[in-house]
Amino acid sequence: MNTSIQSLLAERDKTVNWHPYTQMKTAGDVIPIIKGKGVYLYDDEGKKYIDAVSSWWVTLHGHAHPYIAKRVFEQLNTLEQVIFAGFTHEPAVQLSENLLKLLPDNQKKVFYSDNGSTAVESALKMCIQYAYNLGKEKTKILAFRNAYHGDTFGAMSVSGRSVWTKPFGSMLFEVIFIDTPNAENLESLKLQIKDLAEETACFIYEPLVQGAAGMLMYEAEHLDELMKFCRSKEILMIQDEVFTGFGRTGKLFAANHLTEMPDIMCFSKGLTGGTMPMGITTCSQDIFNAFLSDDKYKTLFHGHSFTANPLACKAALASMELLLQEETLAAIDRISRQHSDFAKILSAYTDVENVRQTGTILAFEYKTDQNTSYFNEIGKILYDKFLQRGIIMRPLGNVMYLVPPYCITAEELDFIYRNIFEVLESFKN
Repeated sequence: MNTSIQSLLAERDKTVNWHPYTQMKTAGDVIPIIKGKGVYLYDDEGKKYIDAVSSWWVTLHGHAHPYIAKRVFEQLNTLEQVIFAGFTHEPAVQLSENLLKLLPDNQKKVFYSDNGSTAVESALKMCIQYAYNLGKEKTKILAFRNAYHGDTFGAMSVSGRSVWTKPFGSMLFEVIFIDTPNAENLESLKLQIKDLAEETACFIYEPLVQGAAGMLMYEAEHLDELMKFCRSKEILMIQDEVFTGFGRTGKLFAANHLTEMPDIMCFSKGLTGGTMPMGITTCSQDIFNAFLSDDKYKTLFHGHSFTANPLACKAALASMELLLQEETLAAIDRISRQHSDFAKILSAYTDVENVRQTGTILAFEYKTDQNTSYFNEIGKILYDKFLQRGIIMRPLGNVMYLVPPYCITAEELDFIYRNIFEVLESFKN
């Protein structure tokens, strides 16, 4: 496709579209993508880019995976949508059955929604109404500082306060924010929670990795200890695995790194292999039972038009089949080991700091004279330099990270690693 057609598409886009997390006045032209295959995306001039961030962390098995496409196509010719109030269908039942088998033993029920934010909203409403249905006055919510759980109002409320949430500050409900746990602060965190326990409905957290905060990582053993304490104080726990689920941490779920079990879990992103939007909230039998009543007012009055959409359910089933294959699990292990080896080399590099890795997630910070921040100006420069080299990375300011699809080869990963060093070296010239 020639340049005039490319520029025309970019201009048409600028006329009608408003892109996420983008200052439209200063943003450059978008890149028209016409197809994807495996780890690569192709623009309309034929240039290919390695998708090193899995298109916002969703594409597990690569783009346009033929098996997922086949399964969705079959479903599209059978049943594309049905209201999920009063009806059900095979893909939804099978997906719930298959997912629950992989989760902690106490997860017994599945509630469907549309995305990560709505999965979190559902979880928060479950916890608040759980206490209400039992006749308890528990409305406080506990969350980590720097948290990110989504962009809808409830999800924003339990996310760390920042310039992102400032315009809506007076409209967000009160949340108690605590630091992520470590060996030094665990006891003080327990004291803080103890004083609030009787009024606290739930504790929501991103396990092991706080993604949007800059891939901030902390230890499973300390989270376990905090979860155990919350359990002793009858505080419900919401484990947000929207990002960390489906192999990202090196195991199927971050829950597999823990001995304690949450009461509720949230999923999205990689759930359908990046093929279609879907959110899932799972919960324990105890929580579900609190809504069983002859009193209709104890119903969970929550739902979405596309709840348990058959096409999305089928995509998720296909993605889960691929995830559980030996070759995929081996690829997750290989990527984790490659990242670990690269992290050791990168740590010795003088212009970077805070190199960190959990499973297939690798992150580090480029040193600048500005603070580490999403708004660090180096981010746009880094983004453009990698695009020129055919690599899609989306730095969080000066925080660079890799979250590749599991189909990436060792050679393709090495290509990215080499280019990281070359880009870092380019700043010295």
